[in-house]
Amino acid sequence: MQDEESCVRRVGDEVAVCVRVQPRASRNEVLEVRNGRLLVRTTAAPADGKANKAVIRLLARFLDVAPSRIRIVRGQTQRNKELRISGPIELPLAIVPGRAANGL
Repeated sequence: MQDEESCVRRVGDEVAVCVRVQPRASRNEVLEVRNGRLLVRTTAAPADGKANKAVIRLLARFLDVAPSRIRIVRGQTQRNKELRISGPIELPLAIVPGRAANGL
């Protein structure tokens, strides 16, 4: 079930995405928006930045952008993270409830 609260916002020339990471999951997947955060599951362990790198790769694939355009700006050692995506992007409507995908 999706929340009506959006997990994305425009910050200057970037798009901020709030995520909740579940490390050591049974599979790698981007799920749904819950409690204002995009739920991302990764099989990677939260050690030596492995889970963070896996989350960036998963989101890059999900959003069809280069991983180099995504960076973690908050929550490097926590499950709740804020990521920034640089450049133009068309977001899936599933993570931007009530808004058109273009324009963010």
